[in-house]
Amino acid sequence: MYRDIFIDFDDTLYDTRGNAQIALGELFEHFKLIQYFHSPEDFYTPYWQTNSALWEQYAAGKIDRDHLIVERFRQPLSKGINADGTPFSPSREECLKISDVFLDFCSSKPGLVEGARELVEYLISRNYKLHLCSNGFHEVQYKKLKSCGLAEFFDNIILSEHAGANKPSPRFFDYAFSETSAQKNQTIMIGDNLTTDIGGAAAYGLDTIFFIRRKDPTDTHSISASLQPTFTVFSLKEIESIL
Repeated sequence: MYRDIFIDFDDTLYDTRGNAQIALGELFEHFKLIQYFHSPEDFYTPYWQTNSALWEQYAAGKIDRDHLIVERFRQPLSKGINADGTPFSPSREECLKISDVFLDFCSSKPGLVEGARELVEYLISRNYKLHLCSNGFHEVQYKKLKSCGLAEFFDNIILSEHAGANKPSPRFFDYAFSETSAQKNQTIMIGDNLTTDIGGAAAYGLDTIFFIRRKDPTDTHSISASLQPTFTVFSLKEIESIL
């Protein structure tokens, strides 16, 4: 039934959250952030809250890349306290420097979601054409692909920066189909984000596989009557029984 598979990268195949958490620890040590925070967790918690909110805004086209890069560090770092008791107020230049180091730490990590390599090897053995579809930044995604060893499995790397629009915009999928020459009725989208991956693909007329990697009690992206994935799985292994 399907010939082409559009598949999300971050936290669908690549363990972005896990790798980033390791990188945050390295970042905390590298910049000696303990001088501003009582503990690493006092920095990690606001970082993740800020990062999630900013990526949602970025996907919706409400902010640009530069704003995301600066604010995802400026906001959590502003929770820190200087030695004299005043709030830590990092400059834009400091935030950009910290971001560069963080992205370098992140993109060097090889960690994959459980079953990711086995899934792509299985799909290739079944003669599917795989097309990575991501809102991630060009230079970072290619480094991640090299670090985790998955680059060779994809016929195309479709990035929002090249498309001129983020998932879930139909412009992203217009670009994806122009690059892959895939047929809509023979293409399925796999992803872990109900809004950007599943909602965007479904609105474009594609079948979808929603990968729920972990049940997060704070997650607001619950499946609704108006958005029902074609398939829902809780492990990548389950996808083999569908495809």
